[in-house]
Amino acid sequence: MAKYRERIADQLLKDELEGAGAVLIEGPKWCGKTTTAEQQSKSVVYMNDPAVEKELLSVVDTNIKLLLKGATPRLIDEWQTAPALWDAIRFEVDHRDISVGQFILTGSAVPAHTEKIHHSGAGRFSWLTMRPMSLWESQESSGEVSLDELFKGKQPSFKMVLTGLGQYAYTRKDGVMVVPIGCLKH
Repeated sequence: MAKYRERIADQLLKDELEGAGAVLIEGPKWCGKTTTAEQQSKSVVYMNDPAVEKELLSVVDTNIKLLLKGATPRLIDEWQTAPALWDAIRFEVDHRDISVGQFILTGSAVPAHTEKIHHSGAGRFSWLTMRPMSLWESQESSGEVSLDELFKGKQPSFKMVLTGLGQYAYTRKDGVMVVPIGCLKH
């Protein structure tokens, strides 16, 4: 497996785990939800593992608490394949001695059978939305210019032109910086 690239979401997930019993990471397929969650989880259940998927779904119907046992935070990947997990996790968060940092749930789809979910999760769950890697996260940008700072109204100390061409920013003879879009940070 390739070396993990740190994400902006890493710190966000850490913060959410410190304030909620369970964190639901949502986002499009292949944006890194599971991989990011694996970095902070201490145990994992992969609900879509073809080798044990039927058995896991059977356990959901017969003894769901078995799936919640394990070192915490416990990652339940593709939880939406068994919507009953939502209420079981909510109940477990309410009844454990430690009420924060217990579970991480990941999945790209909304549960097909929401009638099996009876509680909103308010006060127990926190939500984290992930997106595909930014150019800075994928190391396609040097981060020389921060869009976040520009959007917050911070005036750059220089004049610049954004361009779609090139890999490196440079300064023209007239003092204007030419910044390829790939050099921008989140």
